[in-house]
Amino acid sequence: MKTIKDSVHDHITVDGVARDLLDTPAVQRLRRIKQLGTVSLVYPSANHTRFEHSLGVYHLACEALSNLGVEGDRAARVEAAALLHDVGHSPFSHNVEDIIHRRTGKYHDDVHELFVGGEVGSVLRDHGLSPAAVADLVAGEGRFGQIVSGELDVDRMDYLVRDAHHTGVPYGTIDHERLIRELTFVDGELVLAEGNVQAAESLLVARALMNPTVYSHHVAQISKSMLRRASERLLETTDYTAEELRRLDDPGLLVALREADATANTARRLCNRDLFKRALWAELESVPESVLAANHDVVRECEREIAANAGVDPEQVILDVPARPTMTESSTRVAVAGEIRRLDEQSPLVEALRAAQRSQWRLGVYAPEEVTAQVGRAAVDSLGLDIDGSLVTERRRGWNARLDEFGDR
Repeated sequence: MKTIKDSVHDHITVDGVARDLLDTPAVQRLRRIKQLGTVSLVYPSANHTRFEHSLGVYHLACEALSNLGVEGDRAARVEAAALLHDVGHSPFSHNVEDIIHRRTGKYHDDVHELFVGGEVGSVLRDHGLSPAAVADLVAGEGRFGQIVSGELDVDRMDYLVRDAHHTGVPYGTIDHERLIRELTFVDGELVLAEGNVQAAESLLVARALMNPTVYSHHVAQISKSMLRRASERLLETTDYTAEELRRLDDPGLLVALREADATANTARRLCNRDLFKRALWAELESVPESVLAANHDVVRECEREIAANAGVDPEQVILDVPARPTMTESSTRVAVAGEIRRLDEQSPLVEALRAAQRSQWRLGVYAPEEVTAQVGRAAVDSLGLDIDGSLVTERRRGWNARLDEFGDR
């Protein structure tokens, strides 16, 4: 048994299979992957890692299993999956995951091949656990996979509280202890027991408030876009494969970017926080459907067109088209008056939060500060944006923004 002092959950006791997994290279690698990627360029204290988060998820999973009365090998499988749920992450967490998926077809929770061989597989088998069964739980499959990856998973409960703690932003505060205590299975589905609509709503509110202030802050979006573009260029211009990139840690990726001629300048910019600026920041309603639905190749072609119209090098233009707003937590099931209902069918708050999500969504066009003016104007024309004259230049910063955009941080 091992007791670890945690900044969020105080003391975490690690025992059994989790104790033996703790010192495997796959888990220790998570010490070198930041939980929030490039968000530390906005919030300097946001340097917590996937390792800390994985310990927190393991701790909450143990609490949930205890309250649900799950014991033995069944509990051990879930505990192992909780600790291992992030070992498939690429460097800087989700920031380069789309690039890897386009080339390998794998997301971070596709971990079967990582568990079959190596020390992780050996430890699991030594404890009488099937690596494939644990990998299925990581992917959210089966009755107990919902605890690790689902609408009411312990992953979400930990990262909201942990991210709020380390950024210093108060919006991620939720009553995770009550949420854990009130989990129950009804017909194989993980739901919140009677009288917990407000507890479920707190997850929605926390996520909705953390998104614009932390996860989608414009500096985080810009730095993530620069890192993503540099990683893509690294794969195009060097012998690195997507599988090799997937298994790097944060320092390893930065070293690789520094050493490649095609990406050295972007690596320097990221390390020195010499970031691109917003040439354009457009709301969802201003963006044509053709742009919203554009695939990766179309986005790259749009960037080249914007650059040509602006008279700048194509590498000086990044077009960031985020996915349409979603709210998976709204499908959370809650017991109400003896019935199991979806939260979005029970709570009028859901629709208001969906509207807030839509209003917070932004398409971004980023470029070096000295060329933002011409790139912004070229982007409006090239993308066919319906700006209606509300595009303005912020003289203090030199970037184009919508009139109602929140201030720089």
